[in-house]
Amino acid sequence: MNNHLRLAIQYLQCGGVVAHACEGVWGIACDPWNEFAVDRVLGIKQRPKKQGLIVIAHDSNCFSFELSRLTDAEGARIADSWPGHVTWLLPSIRFPEWITGSHSTVAARVPDHLQARQLCEGFGGPLVSTSANVSNEPAAKTAEQVASTLGHLVDMIVPGATNGAHSASKIFTVDGDAIR
Repeated sequence: MNNHLRLAIQYLQCGGVVAHACEGVWGIACDPWNEFAVDRVLGIKQRPKKQGLIVIAHDSNCFSFELSRLTDAEGARIADSWPGHVTWLLPSIRFPEWITGSHSTVAARVPDHLQARQLCEGFGGPLVSTSANVSNEPAAKTAEQVASTLGHLVDMIVPGATNGAHSASKIFTVDGDAIR
C-alpha cells in the first residue's frame, strides 16, 4: 500500500471525505457509519438523503449479513458478479437510514478496481462511494476534473485512474431487474 492510500485511509478514519478512482468514473468516499461524513458527501453532491448511497467493499464477505438473507441462487449470482462493475440492491437492516435513504435495501458493490478495494481493505470495511459530481451533472472521469469541480470540497484526491469503463456501475435488484 502506498503513502497516498495510507493518508486517504487516515482521513476516512477521522470522518473525512476523499475522492478516488473506480471502474468508470471517480467517486467520493466516506465512512458509512459516520453521519457527519455522509452529510458532507450529500452536501457536496447536493443530493437528498432519501435517495440513498452506494457502499463498496474489498470483498463479498463484507456484505455477508446482507447476502445471508438471500436464497442460495441469488447469493451465488451476486457473489459471482464481484469484483465487478455491478451494484446490487440487497436487503438491509444494519445500514443506517442515512445510507439506505427511503429504501429497505442497500446498494452494494465489490468494485473491479484494485485501488478502490485497497482503500476499503485499509479502512477495514465498506465505504460510501458515490460518483464525484454534483447531482445531475456529468461524473468526473479524471483526477483533473475532480480537482476543478470538487477539489476544494474534499479532504484529498487519491492519485489514480479509472479502469476506462464508459459509465458508472449498473444497478440491479436481487431479482435481476436493471435500475440503472
